[in-house]
Amino acid sequence: MNYRMLIIAGPCVIENERVVFEVATELKRLSEEFKGFDFVFKSSFDKANRSSVKSFRGPGLDEGLKILARVKEELGLKVTTDVHETYQVKPVAEVVDIVQIPAFLSRQTDLLLEAGRSGKTVNVKKGQFLAPWDVKNVVEKLEYVGCKDYYITERGVCFGYNNLVVDFRSLVIMRNFTRVIFDATHSVQLPGGAGDRSSGQREFVIPLIKAAVAVGCDGLFMEVHPDPDRALSDGPNMLPLKDLRYVLEIVQAIRESLSRFQVQRI
Repeated sequence: MNYRMLIIAGPCVIENERVVFEVATELKRLSEEFKGFDFVFKSSFDKANRSSVKSFRGPGLDEGLKILARVKEELGLKVTTDVHETYQVKPVAEVVDIVQIPAFLSRQTDLLLEAGRSGKTVNVKKGQFLAPWDVKNVVEKLEYVGCKDYYITERGVCFGYNNLVVDFRSLVIMRNFTRVIFDATHSVQLPGGAGDRSSGQREFVIPLIKAAVAVGCDGLFMEVHPDPDRALSDGPNMLPLKDLRYVLEIVQAIRESLSRFQVQRI
């Protein structure tokens, strides 16, 4: 496979500048080593859909964008973050390279249209409640306002209570409509699994990455943190930063293997 795979990685939420720059600096270093990937730093200025009203949400729009702008300017990395309301799209688009739509908002027409008008690449997280063929309606909304550059990200579907499961057929189906990213860390999340917060099964992140790359995807989304057990959001499903290089080695090896056997892109 000779196309460059997109790697979106970073801590779930902007906790402070120290954590952001520790992760972003490592991402920059890896981008210089792994030339077959395009790297994008991701972190949220606000997590507006936390389980509890007491959960940490982030520094907010203004401060969060200042930090993301510094990452872009000082390290030369592309950046992305989520938007939750239409008024956020314009200021976010002035800083980021990719505007991200959260899964729970993937059917919000006004938000999709505003993101599509921004002139930036749009990444839409497929809602846990959507069938893979339903993303054609998401794509139609983006294209309706002239958006030409977009991704859909698979992050699992609801499977009973407090559980998600990934149907890898979805990657094949959705690639009929657009480029597809696999969200390896949210796919192992257990939404609301800890009562007032989500839990997760971090041990399944790497096996799912292997499967997604082998099936065929255009990118990977991974939330990473220097110390996930102390992270202020989504720690149980985040990948330790120290493991990111190993993951990239695995992904690179799988892609090289597929190329040797002349397996065509789906």
